[in-house]
Amino acid sequence: MNIAFAPATGHGLGSPPAPPCVLVIFGATGDLTHRLLTPALYNLERSGLLAPDFAIVGVGRSDMSADALRQDLHEGLQRYAAGKQGPNGPLQVDEDAWKRLTADLDYLAGDLNDPQTYVRLGERIAASRGGKGAEGGVLYYLAVAPSLFEPIIEGLHSAGLTRQEGEAWRRVIIEKPFGHDLASAQALNRKVLSLLGEDQVFRIDHFLGKETVQNIMAFRFGNGLFEPVWNRDHIDHVQITVAETVGVEKRGAFYDAAGALRDMVPNHLVQLFTLTAMEPPSSFQADAVRNRKQDVLLATKPLSPEEVVRDVVRGQYQAGEIAGEPRAAYRGEPNVAQDSRTETYVAMRLMIDNWRWAGVPFFLRTGKALARRTTEIAIQFKHAPLALFQGVGMERCPGNWLVIQIQPDEGISLQFGAKVPGPRLRLEPVQMQFSYVDHFQAQPGTGYETLIYDAMTGDQTLFQRADNIESAWELVEPILEAWRDPAAPLSPYPAGSSGPEQAEALLGNHGRRWRPILPR
Repeated sequence: MNIAFAPATGHGLGSPPAPPCVLVIFGATGDLTHRLLTPALYNLERSGLLAPDFAIVGVGRSDMSADALRQDLHEGLQRYAAGKQGPNGPLQVDEDAWKRLTADLDYLAGDLNDPQTYVRLGERIAASRGGKGAEGGVLYYLAVAPSLFEPIIEGLHSAGLTRQEGEAWRRVIIEKPFGHDLASAQALNRKVLSLLGEDQVFRIDHFLGKETVQNIMAFRFGNGLFEPVWNRDHIDHVQITVAETVGVEKRGAFYDAAGALRDMVPNHLVQLFTLTAMEPPSSFQADAVRNRKQDVLLATKPLSPEEVVRDVVRGQYQAGEIAGEPRAAYRGEPNVAQDSRTETYVAMRLMIDNWRWAGVPFFLRTGKALARRTTEIAIQFKHAPLALFQGVGMERCPGNWLVIQIQPDEGISLQFGAKVPGPRLRLEPVQMQFSYVDHFQAQPGTGYETLIYDAMTGDQTLFQRADNIESAWELVEPILEAWRDPAAPLSPYPAGSSGPEQAEALLGNHGRRWRPILPR
């Protein structure tokens, strides 16, 4: 039985199909296209959110035919479906939907530094959609190494493939990482915006495509119960965690030059941080939302060199065991230097100097080879006064936690204290739990469905603006500078643990504790 696996997005509920367009995928034979883009496009097609005359033009270095690419992507989609569960068991590919999706698929092999490649690409675009490809929208997806971002955009611009006239819009999706430090991010923004308008640029962060991340604003601003207490008067502190069980896998060469700070903080963690802390926007229009996120970044106090030493922890995983399987140390991974000082874990404390959050610490952490895969925003409310309970021997009330779980199990939970049955007055923590899968019967998605649809419709709300990118790097830059010192501390932690002991001390020094990362 063929089971549709619809996207994790609300767009399918009454939303119209995206306008007709050609999607040009640079890096069509690469890993990102196989693992995420192809399943996302399939999910959009299955949900009726792609135009009937939607077309795809793949661009890559491999010399292959369009039929060979179609078969290659189909095999990747089958692998994706095999690893997913729906309400009625393992998911299977709907072959009719696949045929519709790839009915107008072309492939161009070429050198991305050769101007003639873009001339030939223009011809392929014009020939697509029954010869109407150049008349409608064209969305360019740069699923390539960052070193190719500028050459591709320059090549498209020189060939006239970014020029917009009437309904013939041209947009570019740029993957992360957008720069490797503040200077490179600024330089890339200058180059991109010298050739494209800001309205044409979609800097993507796939975390923002996850349903729970999108729900943060709806949850905060759509419920009179929560927004009035979302401030320093009621909240003690906030923990944002992005933990992975995987190591660097086959990405050693890239990762050893990047590290956890560059790879995760200016994008994923900063996005969760700003969405949690932002003021209510005047509307859900793109710039209204991005302005409020920018306000958070501008109000966040940059770390001094002394504060980096005190309030930032970097770690590197050692040999250990995860889910019963041995894990080699980071320095034993392929393509990693044996004396590498690259961090695979980072934790930090940030403070926002504004009326809502003054005095409330935000603790951010991310790491590889940890005990459990989880991404969550955990908000601890201030403890209730104890005077009422002193006469019954209670030394502490259970903490009140609001936890927004982003992956792997999307949902929201609220922890509060309840009386244990019996003659004594004793409180224990209990939880109210909401699960997206249980309540909405949501099928698995990649997180890219919403973002691709929004790019096709021109909605930039979930994409980063140039100033957002640069302000995020401004927060990271003092840490990078401090870590250039060969004597900067690097804390080991065993694979399969919650991270370095020094990270526990980071919160302990401020009278708090991390929520545990425990194996399932």
